[in-house]
Amino acid sequence: MHGLPPPELRRPCALAIGNFDGVHRGHQAILARVRNVAAERGLVPTVMTFEPHPREFFAELHKRPELAPTRIAGLRDELCALARHGMQHVVVERFNQRLASMPAQEFIDKLLLEGLHVRWLLVGDDFRFGAQRAGDIELLRANAARHGFEVESMDTVSDNGQRVSSSAIRTALAVGELDRAAELLGHPYSVSGHVIHGQKLGRTLGFPTLNLRVSRRCPALSGIFVVQVRGLADQALPGVASLGVRPTVDDSGRVLLEVHMFDFSDNAYGKLVQVEFLKKLRDEEKFVDLPTLQAAIEDDARQARNFFYPPAR
Repeated sequence: MHGLPPPELRRPCALAIGNFDGVHRGHQAILARVRNVAAERGLVPTVMTFEPHPREFFAELHKRPELAPTRIAGLRDELCALARHGMQHVVVERFNQRLASMPAQEFIDKLLLEGLHVRWLLVGDDFRFGAQRAGDIELLRANAARHGFEVESMDTVSDNGQRVSSSAIRTALAVGELDRAAELLGHPYSVSGHVIHGQKLGRTLGFPTLNLRVSRRCPALSGIFVVQVRGLADQALPGVASLGVRPTVDDSGRVLLEVHMFDFSDNAYGKLVQVEFLKKLRDEEKFVDLPTLQAAIEDDARQARNFFYPPAR
């Protein structure tokens, strides 16, 4: 739901609040706790999240776009992940000036109590909310005692001594450490989307591609990758992909995900697919001409094939 649910859908809930970008292993621990408490108490397992990310809002407000975090996942992927982990209601609250300037007590009264009928609330150990980030867990606990709901906080989940966080995943993706990102996420990093028509340039170069448009706020990585694609067959299909702005053939700055799948020729336009990133081959480059680009693509495809089908020694 974009914004608070209408009155007829408001039911007592077990609620987690936060930015669930990537729905990583730390988020998954939070969701498991919400799901279990909701089942025990007959509550609706619910998440409140924000769009855009509050840091995006303040970066734009102060004209500092470099401070906005890249997105690990688009909203569709985030919602699908929250549903897979048992959330029945997801409230996507628009983060704008009204919400940024809302006093912390009003946030509790209007959103949590009146809007969501919260009965049990889980937040991170460093959760802050309301204008000037004045609200904290102590204010929540004071209200809980007064209004008859419960508050629980969860410590940060760690992996080998490192905090499992969206920031750590963004860092791993930015430097091409896909294995590390997968450890923190609990699964390979992926992007989903509907297959769209492109310029058909890949076909003329001998490497037809599936094209997926990606939001400029995503992705947290770019370059050439070994990938596998789900959604077109019973099993994942192997391929090689380019994710970025295609500097050799396009100067628009539009981000596009292009996937060449090995030995695949079916019509996939309009289908929803999920592209899983397995290994980074190289950074995106601007080549001097199309023959040089074609040679690079041939080498990328060879390396990707060898990843899936290692040559006999």
